[in-house]
Amino acid sequence: MGKFTQMATFVEVVARGSLSAAARAEGIAPAMIGRRLDALEARLGVKLLQRTTRRLVLTDEGTAFLEDCQRILAEVGDAESAISEHSMRASGHLTVSAPAGFGRLHLAPLLPSFLAEHRDVTINLNLSDRVIDLVAEGVDVAIRIASLDDSNLVGVKLADNRRVVVASPAYLKRHGQPRQLADLARHNCLPISSEGSQRGWTFMDHGKPVTLKVGGNMVCNDGAVLHGWALAGKGLAWRSMWEVAGQIASGELVTVLDEFAAPGNDIHAVFAQRRHLPLRIRAFVDFLRRSYAAPDYWRPS
Repeated sequence: MGKFTQMATFVEVVARGSLSAAARAEGIAPAMIGRRLDALEARLGVKLLQRTTRRLVLTDEGTAFLEDCQRILAEVGDAESAISEHSMRASGHLTVSAPAGFGRLHLAPLLPSFLAEHRDVTINLNLSDRVIDLVAEGVDVAIRIASLDDSNLVGVKLADNRRVVVASPAYLKRHGQPRQLADLARHNCLPISSEGSQRGWTFMDHGKPVTLKVGGNMVCNDGAVLHGWALAGKGLAWRSMWEVAGQIASGELVTVLDEFAAPGNDIHAVFAQRRHLPLRIRAFVDFLRRSYAAPDYWRPS
């Protein structure tokens, strides 16, 4: 007798309130239900139900086990549904949100290939650096480049990411390479601004995170502009690897202060719930993971 059958019988008996009611629901004799419960209790070595001719009473152990059984059986059902749905064709409309810079470079170019694989899916791509409310704004999937430790959303990691300080070889030839965090004070740094205030650069110093306010002669609220200034030799910029990996590989940019790099803000796909996700969402997330996992994706020639 399968363990899942015994667990399902136990849950059914509790839900219906008697062995006979559970037996009628399954179309079998009450004695068969009783034997399943006896076998379950014997296998576990505990009493789950106090049974009399008039009623059933859960023991403390039975109450705890019931919750676990309900959760496990629900997860098995979800898994079976997911497998069944994978044989179906993804279809319907998908609303995706992503940070503007990342979306332009690493989402928009991939969408035609995804839609060629899934011809019954349509996509609305919304690029914004604003943190959106997925439920309120009707977004199916949002791309977040951040730690999700404190998030109530369900997240799937798509790729690693970290921030690095970069400069052009020409800038470093003129001004020298910073070796310590204190050296940033004598360099022209290119910080990003947000709503009128400058964001600091975060590093690890002696095992602890440190956020520094850096200074320079140009500040901008657009990361692509800062990237361009760094390429043009105007100063140091603190950028994500998803943005500068190509120029680092080609030698157009050089990383500095790597030994002080803070833990990465990885790239995640987030959605409001995990269970019963439409196939179009699962297919889209799987497609992004496969694309970003390609060995040469982040190192373009």
